[in-house]
Amino acid sequence: MSNSDSRPSFEDIIGITFEEPALLTQALTHPSFVNEYEGNEDIRDNERLEFLGDAVLDLLVADMLYRRFPQVDEGELTQLRAALVKTESLAQLGTNCRLGEFLLIGRGEELSGGRGRSTILCRAFEAVVGAIYLDQGMNAVVDFVLPPLLELLKDIIENSLHIDARSRLQERIQARLNITPDYRVTGAEGPEHAKEFRVEVAIGDTLIGSGIGGSKRAAAREAARAALKQLEAEGLPEALLRDL
Repeated sequence: MSNSDSRPSFEDIIGITFEEPALLTQALTHPSFVNEYEGNEDIRDNERLEFLGDAVLDLLVADMLYRRFPQVDEGELTQLRAALVKTESLAQLGTNCRLGEFLLIGRGEELSGGRGRSTILCRAFEAVVGAIYLDQGMNAVVDFVLPPLLELLKDIIENSLHIDARSRLQERIQARLNITPDYRVTGAEGPEHAKEFRVEVAIGDTLIGSGIGGSKRAAAREAARAALKQLEAEGLPEALLRDL
């Protein structure tokens, strides 16, 4: 069960003891929780800390990539940074430290699966980073974030996850079939501030991939990545090859 009493356990998990525990409590407080206690000025949501943490992460990641890859040009550095700080990546880092278990969220959000929703986990992770920065400074953020980011970076590079999947898929399909893949949104779940979209990509009437993301663009990117993986493993579907 997630409540304010869980805070010390979360501190144990992340290996940080806060000088100002209220900062961590705020970082773990989703807006839906505050909405249920409207008028109580002692309860503050994590949106301002999320704003700060997002900026801190961008700087940390940019600095790390700049120093680590002195021969890589600006374009690829931008792609690597985007892959590291995208919603799905930060949500995974949040999952790794069991962040969802400790969130303070509203009853409706709880019932709709909010604790495991990528957008909520991403934003809460950014808020935790913002809280650590305010409480203990950039060195503590580096110690907390850099090791899992480097593991994530290794996976991104090994699997070329930073390369624009939509462009790669379009080039491959156009070269073979001279047509453009079609993307369509097939579903959306969650409240307006934390929706997750499902997008499918098809060639004509043939579905070749689907993906989920915190925005339509992110979901389309995941759909393209799934399609590329399928094409690399199985090639073009036989139904399409018969029409060539």
